[in-house]
Amino acid sequence: MCYIRAYLRASTDEQDANRARNQLKAFAVERGLTIVSWYVENESGAKLARPELFKLLADAHEGDILLVEQVDRLSRLTATDWEKLKAELTARRMRVVALDLPTSWMMAAKAGDEFTGRMFEAINGMLLDMLAAVARKDYDDRRRRQAQGQAKAKAEGRYRGRPEDAERNAGIASMLAAGASWSSIQAATGCSRATIAKIAKRQVKQAA
Repeated sequence: MCYIRAYLRASTDEQDANRARNQLKAFAVERGLTIVSWYVENESGAKLARPELFKLLADAHEGDILLVEQVDRLSRLTATDWEKLKAELTARRMRVVALDLPTSWMMAAKAGDEFTGRMFEAINGMLLDMLAAVARKDYDDRRRRQAQGQAKAKAEGRYRGRPEDAERNAGIASMLAAGASWSSIQAATGCSRATIAKIAKRQVKQAA
């Protein structure tokens, strides 16, 4: 028996990682499937080391389905890191199903025969590689345009950077001071571990 494991990701704390939850639910219901677990995080798709993604992989059984809204929710990785992630998926014999990749939908249904199943796996794998490459290119292009815009703004004296959420960060600092775990702080505030690390480092400097 295979399980459907849904993965939801947003890049920043300000974005809603749960935005596509209802779409994934509807997709599963239409096919008579049940999502047994959800893995939600605010981490960059360009980073391989994502806690919830690897928790999903650790929980998975052979033949389970990893369900995502779009391929770029799973990967904006470099070619090398994408190959590493694919190796993890292959080792667990997991099937990736993405709402923006109709050929992958067949992975959520029983193939008519072995030949058909293998053909769809091959086609799906090729298209996954293509969409992962496109997602990475889009990421690189946006980063380049952002850097160009910042460089121009700095040269013109207009760049101020993104304003800090002082109220939220003060709350995180208070929880750290009270001895709260990073996981509980993430659950309470929805922030990334990188944000907690930055505030913790600031506290150490202030105490020095």
